[in-house]
Amino acid sequence: MDMLYLNGEQIESMRIPIKEVIEVIEEGFAMKGEGLVQLPSSQSVFPRENCFIDAMPAYFAGSADTAGIKWVSGYPTNLEKGIPNIMGLIIINDAETGAPLAVMDAKWITAYRSGAATAVTAKYLAPERSSVLSIIGLGVQGRIHLLGLKETMKGLKKVKAFDISEDNAKRFLEDMQARVHGLDFELCPDAQSAVHDADVIVTCTPVRRRPRRSISAEWLKRDVLAVSANNDTSFHEEVMTGASFFVTDDRGQYLQTQKAGNYFRDYPEEVPADMGEICAGIVEVPRGPGRKAVVLMGIGSHDVAAARVIYEKAQRIGLGTRLTL
Repeated sequence: MDMLYLNGEQIESMRIPIKEVIEVIEEGFAMKGEGLVQLPSSQSVFPRENCFIDAMPAYFAGSADTAGIKWVSGYPTNLEKGIPNIMGLIIINDAETGAPLAVMDAKWITAYRSGAATAVTAKYLAPERSSVLSIIGLGVQGRIHLLGLKETMKGLKKVKAFDISEDNAKRFLEDMQARVHGLDFELCPDAQSAVHDADVIVTCTPVRRRPRRSISAEWLKRDVLAVSANNDTSFHEEVMTGASFFVTDDRGQYLQTQKAGNYFRDYPEEVPADMGEICAGIVEVPRGPGRKAVVLMGIGSHDVAAARVIYEKAQRIGLGTRLTL
């Protein structure tokens, strides 16, 4: 028996467009809403202060019939050492026999599936005629989120951006102006000016067990979509508790994580909808003005769905290294 190994460089060489990842994530959300996905809550260990390693399993039933798990770390302190904050591996298994089919680097998948999940969220929840996007945190996640949101925010005209690191901000501007055309970019001196008058706000700062919640509800427009793509690190609790509609990517995982006491203290204790129910058409998004607030934790089903696409394409084109079990 053998399995396929794919490193990060090989995965990036496939040049899978963000639009394709968005389609996969939206379909995965809908399958979860229809009850076709087993999604146990992720399990975490915390080897260092503000650092985590998560185990994130998932299984897709039906024609997908795919099982897998991601073992991923988040170490913001790595950035000072010149190595990535997020690192990990994803394993895909044959659901019929349980045999491992593939092991692959998780960095590209984590970045792209996260940006795609936010893009899907904006597709369903952003105010009509949204034209101004605010991104807080301008590392890899901030870049990929912009690529994804450009696909689903059809009226996007302006990007207001902020990072506590001026170097990060400058690199973001240089990179994204070269990759995304037709947008007006503004680097802002602080978070308050970055979120002012934004229709959609996305926070992509590193996840911390002790959050630095800096974005106040008083800074936001009445009709706005506020998306925390970093658990609960950036938005004050009243942004979420005072929202007219509060959503997560998975209700069960959110509530269990909140109960464990690691994250979401003082955040809403009731979740009227998750994105699976919305994409499946089970819950209708309320229309009209009002703040919609979303917490995206990142769920294992996204990783398994994206990894399956990569595995199948690698099989077709003969990419990767065969390893004997």
